[in-house]
Amino acid sequence: MTDEFDVRVGDRTLHAHDTGTDAAARLALVWHHGSPQTGAPLEPMLAAAAARGIRLISYGRPGYGGSTPRPGRDVASSAGDVAAIADALGLERFAVMGASGGGPHALACAALLPDRVVGAVTLAGIAPYTEEFDWFAGMASPGALRAAREGRDARARFEETDEFDPDQFLPADWAALEGPWASLGADVGRSEAYGPGGLIDDDVAFVSPWGFELDAITAPVLLVQGEHDRVVPAKHASWMLSRLRRAQLWMRLDDGHVSVLDVVPDAMDWLVQRA
Repeated sequence: MTDEFDVRVGDRTLHAHDTGTDAAARLALVWHHGSPQTGAPLEPMLAAAAARGIRLISYGRPGYGGSTPRPGRDVASSAGDVAAIADALGLERFAVMGASGGGPHALACAALLPDRVVGAVTLAGIAPYTEEFDWFAGMASPGALRAAREGRDARARFEETDEFDPDQFLPADWAALEGPWASLGADVGRSEAYGPGGLIDDDVAFVSPWGFELDAITAPVLLVQGEHDRVVPAKHASWMLSRLRRAQLWMRLDDGHVSVLDVVPDAMDWLVQRA
């Protein structure tokens, strides 16, 4: 069971979720959702957290799940939002975990809240845009991100005709969506009610300067990556590994973009050991 609540940040509202205030919780963990989702905690996350005595907090980034849109936001801005939520809950220290589009935002918290974040995990997380390698290589459908490189207006125009490409997912991804991660697909469907603004702003933020450098992160970081991911190619993880101070990479040889989420329980154990 989770509580839903709103947090005011200036003239904006963030819609958040919290599994409770159990004083015996071994760790507080802030979850950063993928793009697009609502920010509501997913069933496998809740089950894994409960089994480990972890307090799970999640929220909708601006434009998602009832949180006020914030066009022009950068990746770094999520750190201030998470700090506001943590302050509202009385949390001094916590871990962060993000999947896909949530990965960069988890790293932002680790970089910009160094006295509060005890560890970070990204699963299939996208890397900062760079020309040091072919950033788009291996993406089955890079059109949205290429449009985002031209600015928000271009990304919004692309959204008007964009259609989901099923070839982005491996058979293992489809099996995950039909099985243990069915709640993820359902949440993506619910996110449609809030419009495409959050997704557009995410994409523009990903291909723009993030507002921090990876080597500024002093907390331990775990990168989890599916070797055959067609949404966020494996090169993104290996490139980030070379620039993070205290990072490990778990390369999943048979996983794609969704099936890699099966590692969430193990990743939670990794965070608990560093709390």
